[in-house]
Amino acid sequence: MALSPCTELRPRDEGRLLGIARDSIDSGLRHGRPLDVPAAALSGTLAAPRGVFVTLTRRAALRGCIGSMESSEPLARGVADSAFGAAFRDPRFPQLQAHEFEDTHIEISILSPMEPLAAANREILMETLKPGVDGLLLEDGHHRSTFLPKVWEQLPDPGLFLDHLLTKAGLPGDYWSPTLRFQRYTSTSIAED
Repeated sequence: MALSPCTELRPRDEGRLLGIARDSIDSGLRHGRPLDVPAAALSGTLAAPRGVFVTLTRRAALRGCIGSMESSEPLARGVADSAFGAAFRDPRFPQLQAHEFEDTHIEISILSPMEPLAAANREILMETLKPGVDGLLLEDGHHRSTFLPKVWEQLPDPGLFLDHLLTKAGLPGDYWSPTLRFQRYTSTSIAED
Protein backbone atom coordinates (compact mmCIF):
# COMPACT_ATOMS: atom_id res chain seq x y z
CA MET A 1 0.00 0.00 0.00
CA ALA A 2 1.49 3.33 -1.01
CA LEU A 3 2.06 6.03 1.56
CA SER A 4 -0.03 8.49 -0.44
CA PRO A 5 -0.60 9.31 -4.09
CA CYS A 6 2.38 11.68 -4.04
CA THR A 7 4.80 9.84 -1.73
CA GLU A 8 6.43 6.55 -2.62
CA LEU A 9 8.71 4.46 -0.45
CA ARG A 10 11.48 3.14 -2.67
CA PRO A 11 13.33 -0.13 -1.93
CA ARG A 12 16.49 1.77 -0.99
CA ASP A 13 14.41 3.88 1.46
CA GLU A 14 13.05 0.68 3.00
CA GLY A 15 16.57 -0.67 3.49
CA ARG A 16 17.75 2.62 4.92
CA LEU A 17 14.86 2.81 7.41
CA LEU A 18 15.45 -0.77 8.58
CA GLY A 19 19.16 0.05 8.96
CA ILE A 20 18.35 3.18 10.97
CA ALA A 21 16.09 1.15 13.28
CA ARG A 22 18.77 -1.51 13.86
CA ASP A 23 21.52 1.11 14.31
CA SER A 24 19.35 3.01 16.81
CA ILE A 25 18.88 -0.09 18.94
CA ASP A 26 22.62 -0.78 18.71
CA SER A 27 23.26 2.82 19.80
CA GLY A 28 20.96 2.21 22.77
CA LEU A 29 22.88 -0.89 23.78
CA ARG A 30 26.27 0.82 23.40
CA HIS A 31 25.55 4.41 24.45
CA GLY A 32 22.13 4.44 26.13
CA ARG A 33 20.56 6.78 23.57
CA PRO A 34 18.91 6.54 20.14
CA LEU A 35 20.80 7.07 16.92
CA ASP A 36 21.16 10.74 16.01
CA VAL A 37 19.66 11.22 12.55
CA PRO A 38 20.55 14.71 11.26
CA ALA A 39 17.56 16.20 9.42
CA ALA A 40 19.89 17.96 6.97
CA ALA A 41 21.01 14.55 5.62
CA LEU A 42 17.43 13.53 4.76
CA SER A 43 15.35 14.09 1.66
CA GLY A 44 12.17 12.84 0.04
CA THR A 45 10.08 10.38 2.01
CA LEU A 46 12.71 10.04 4.74
CA ALA A 47 12.37 13.77 5.51
CA ALA A 48 8.54 13.81 5.44
CA PRO A 49 6.74 13.92 8.80
CA ARG A 50 4.85 10.66 9.36
CA GLY A 51 3.44 8.70 12.23
CA VAL A 52 5.43 5.52 12.68
CA PHE A 53 5.55 2.45 14.91
CA VAL A 54 8.41 0.01 15.32
CA THR A 55 7.55 -3.52 16.41
CA LEU A 56 10.17 -5.92 17.72
CA THR A 57 9.64 -9.67 17.85
CA ARG A 58 11.94 -12.35 19.15
CA ARG A 59 11.29 -16.00 18.42
CA ALA A 60 7.90 -14.99 16.95
CA ALA A 61 6.82 -13.34 20.23
CA LEU A 62 6.24 -9.62 20.70
CA ARG A 63 9.29 -8.01 22.34
CA GLY A 64 8.32 -4.33 22.12
CA CYS A 65 6.26 -1.85 20.13
CA ILE A 66 6.47 1.93 20.39
CA GLY A 67 5.55 4.73 18.06
CA SER A 68 3.51 7.83 17.48
CA MET A 69 0.28 8.34 15.56
CA GLU A 70 1.40 11.64 14.07
CA SER A 71 4.68 13.50 14.05
CA SER A 72 6.27 16.77 13.08
CA GLU A 73 9.65 14.98 12.93
CA PRO A 74 11.13 13.50 9.74
CA LEU A 75 10.21 9.85 9.18
CA ALA A 76 13.81 8.65 9.56
CA ARG A 77 14.15 10.35 12.95
CA GLY A 78 10.79 8.90 14.04
CA VAL A 79 12.03 5.42 13.12
CA ALA A 80 15.22 5.91 15.16
CA ASP A 81 13.29 7.13 18.21
CA SER A 82 10.59 4.45 17.94
CA ALA A 83 13.10 1.61 17.51
CA PHE A 84 14.97 2.80 20.60
CA GLY A 85 11.67 3.11 22.48
CA ALA A 86 10.50 -0.36 21.46
CA ALA A 87 13.78 -1.86 22.69
CA PHE A 88 14.21 0.10 25.90
CA ARG A 89 11.03 1.98 26.89
CA ASP A 90 8.06 -0.34 26.28
CA PRO A 91 6.70 -0.70 29.85
CA ARG A 92 5.39 -4.20 29.10
CA PHE A 93 8.90 -5.63 28.71
CA PRO A 94 12.32 -5.40 30.33
CA GLN A 95 14.92 -3.50 28.35
CA LEU A 96 16.37 -5.44 25.43
CA GLN A 97 19.70 -7.06 26.31
CA ALA A 98 22.68 -7.41 23.97
CA HIS A 99 22.36 -11.21 23.79
CA GLU A 100 18.77 -10.83 22.50
CA PHE A 101 19.56 -8.31 19.77
CA GLU A 102 20.88 -10.66 17.07
CA ASP A 103 17.66 -12.67 16.87
CA THR A 104 15.31 -9.70 17.29
CA HIS A 105 13.20 -9.00 14.18
CA ILE A 106 12.28 -5.41 13.28
CA GLU A 107 9.09 -4.29 11.55
CA ILE A 108 8.30 -0.66 10.76
CA SER A 109 4.73 0.55 10.20
CA ILE A 110 4.47 3.94 8.49
CA LEU A 111 1.07 5.50 9.06
CA SER A 112 -1.11 7.45 6.68
CA PRO A 113 -2.71 10.66 7.93
CA MET A 114 -5.63 10.13 10.32
CA GLU A 115 -9.19 10.21 9.00
CA PRO A 116 -12.06 10.89 11.44
CA LEU A 117 -14.56 8.06 11.47
CA ALA A 118 -18.06 9.00 12.60
CA ALA A 119 -20.19 6.18 14.00
CA ALA A 120 -23.44 6.76 15.86
CA ASN A 121 -23.41 3.22 17.22
CA ARG A 122 -21.40 0.01 17.32
CA GLU A 123 -23.19 -1.53 14.32
CA ILE A 124 -22.37 1.41 12.05
CA LEU A 125 -18.74 1.26 13.15
CA MET A 126 -18.59 -2.48 12.37
CA GLU A 127 -20.03 -1.86 8.89
CA THR A 128 -17.60 0.98 8.20
CA LEU A 129 -14.36 -0.69 9.28
CA LYS A 130 -12.28 -2.39 6.61
CA PRO A 131 -10.77 -5.54 8.20
CA GLY A 132 -7.14 -6.05 7.29
CA VAL A 133 -6.85 -2.47 6.01
CA ASP A 134 -7.87 0.00 8.72
CA GLY A 135 -5.89 0.82 11.80
CA LEU A 136 -8.12 2.36 14.44
CA LEU A 137 -7.52 4.99 17.11
CA LEU A 138 -10.15 5.12 19.86
CA GLU A 139 -10.53 8.00 22.32
CA ASP A 140 -12.99 8.69 25.11
CA GLY A 141 -11.94 11.21 27.74
CA HIS A 142 -8.57 10.07 29.07
CA HIS A 143 -9.03 6.59 27.57
CA ARG A 144 -7.06 6.09 24.36
CA SER A 145 -5.78 3.11 22.41
CA THR A 146 -4.94 2.03 18.91
CA PHE A 147 -4.49 -1.12 16.89
CA LEU A 148 -2.34 -1.11 13.79
CA PRO A 149 -3.85 -2.79 10.73
CA LYS A 150 -1.57 -5.77 11.40
CA VAL A 151 -3.67 -6.66 14.48
CA TRP A 152 -6.42 -7.90 12.13
CA GLU A 153 -4.19 -10.98 11.64
CA GLN A 154 -4.89 -11.98 15.26
CA LEU A 155 -8.39 -10.47 15.53
CA PRO A 156 -10.06 -10.82 12.10
CA ASP A 157 -13.60 -10.33 13.43
CA PRO A 158 -14.55 -6.60 13.66
CA GLY A 159 -16.50 -7.18 16.89
CA LEU A 160 -13.54 -8.84 18.61
CA PHE A 161 -11.19 -6.21 17.18
CA LEU A 162 -13.28 -3.46 18.81
CA ASP A 163 -13.77 -5.41 22.08
CA HIS A 164 -10.01 -5.81 22.49
CA LEU A 165 -9.34 -2.19 21.51
CA LEU A 166 -11.80 -0.98 24.16
CA THR A 167 -10.21 -3.27 26.75
CA LYS A 168 -6.76 -1.97 25.80
CA ALA A 169 -8.08 1.56 26.48
CA GLY A 170 -9.23 0.48 29.96
CA LEU A 171 -12.92 0.29 29.04
CA PRO A 172 -15.30 -2.70 29.10
CA GLY A 173 -15.34 -4.65 25.81
CA ASP A 174 -19.03 -3.91 25.27
CA TYR A 175 -18.72 -0.20 26.11
CA TRP A 176 -20.40 2.40 23.93
CA SER A 177 -20.87 6.10 24.51
CA PRO A 178 -21.73 9.10 22.32
CA THR A 179 -18.41 10.58 23.50
CA LEU A 180 -16.36 7.83 21.81
CA ARG A 181 -14.25 9.21 18.97
CA PHE A 182 -12.57 7.17 16.26
CA GLN A 183 -9.95 7.86 13.64
CA ARG A 184 -8.79 5.40 11.05
CA TYR A 185 -5.57 5.13 9.13
CA THR A 186 -3.66 2.70 6.95
CA SER A 187 -0.06 1.67 7.21
CA THR A 188 2.79 0.60 5.01
CA SER A 189 4.85 -2.09 6.70
CA ILE A 190 8.42 -3.01 6.00
CA ALA A 191 10.26 -5.75 7.83
CA GLU A 192 13.57 -7.50 7.95
CA ASP A 193 13.77 -10.82 6.10
